[in-house]
Amino acid sequence: MADIRDIMELERPPTPEVTKEFILGNDKPKKKFTNVPKAPKRPEGMAREVFALLYNDTKDAPPLFPTDTCYKQKIDLTMRKPRKWAWMEFKNPARTDGATFYHWRRPSDEPKEYPFAKFNKKIDIPTYTDADYQQYLKDDKWSKDETDHLMDLAGRFDLRFILMADRFDKEKFPTKRSVEDLKERYFKVIGVLAKLNGDKKIYTYDADHERRRKEQLKRLHERTTEQIEEEQFLLGELKKIEARKKERERKTQDLQKLISQADSQVETPKKIDKKLPKKKLTNPSRPSRVDTTQHILQAIETAGIKFPDYKNSGVSLRSQRMKLPANVGQKKSKGIEQMIQEMGLELNPTPTEEVCMHFNELRSDMVLLMELKSALASCEFELQSLRHQYEALNPGKTLNIPPQLLSSSENDSKQFNSGEIIDVVGSPGNPNT
Repeated sequence: MADIRDIMELERPPTPEVTKEFILGNDKPKKKFTNVPKAPKRPEGMAREVFALLYNDTKDAPPLFPTDTCYKQKIDLTMRKPRKWAWMEFKNPARTDGATFYHWRRPSDEPKEYPFAKFNKKIDIPTYTDADYQQYLKDDKWSKDETDHLMDLAGRFDLRFILMADRFDKEKFPTKRSVEDLKERYFKVIGVLAKLNGDKKIYTYDADHERRRKEQLKRLHERTTEQIEEEQFLLGELKKIEARKKERERKTQDLQKLISQADSQVETPKKIDKKLPKKKLTNPSRPSRVDTTQHILQAIETAGIKFPDYKNSGVSLRSQRMKLPANVGQKKSKGIEQMIQEMGLELNPTPTEEVCMHFNELRSDMVLLMELKSALASCEFELQSLRHQYEALNPGKTLNIPPQLLSSSENDSKQFNSGEIIDVVGSPGNPNT
């Protein structure tokens, strides 16, 4: 406030003198107000809710006498005389016995029809003559008197067949009739009469189906605890079977998609050496070498590089087609680069359409050549192992391998002769070294 007065060039009030009392305050006790009424104390043993009803918000004591401050305007009941009520009789038009009933009603009101009579709905039961019965409704299982009794019960009880079966006259008609029998006979009669009258809406009733339904319901109700547990177990197994079936169907669909994708891809032709044997070697006495030969042939058949076919939508570079797939190992990649350098070619040629195709075929043939060399080396090692094993088992004898089974380099160098025998398998008398 002093700063504002300085800005506005107003006179400043005199500053108070700074004293000990101004800083620490006055230690004089404050005055207590003695006129404040004390809050009434709740009597011991009285509930809090009851005590709250004795006082209002201002804590005033309740009045000794009741007051009518809330009802300032009283109702004037002397304006007119009340209407009279009389105990008067009435009849229900829904009843046919003429019974008389009484209720309170104003004499000034006009007599009206009993309002609850409109809820009395009667079913129209069709009738038939004796000639109609003899010509159309005759049945060997039902007599005319029994049919008439059935139609009379249908009219009396409004087609409540449970009551009709209970009230059926068993003394006059000893034949036992079930609810299904009554329904079957009634709807058969109704259907014939509807056809005679030309009605299009004809009701039918299958009594056999209803009997089977009730029998199944009875068996279901009479099941034991063991049968219920067995049913729950079978339902659980059924859910598992359905889940496995859906899983197989899903896997089949995935496999079909993979097959269709593989068929749609354009695979490059592979050059396979015609000198390779088409038939697999069979030697039942040495299953290990048979397995090795089969493994080699399978490796040769699957050799080469499968470059992906870029058919996706969008922009793509042609140089991506020359990129080696991820399944080609580092060893094969180094071998391909070395062979390309020995041939004097570029590692990354200009990616035209024709160059991409031939360059990919060349590298695929290089990988095939590597696989063939590896397979040839494995076969030569197997031949040498067989020869050394034969010479170890038969001392003094030499196994001559035909030259067409050996590579040209071995025929020229003749590294393996009869005088230099390397014991690979070991002889029966000497331990393996």
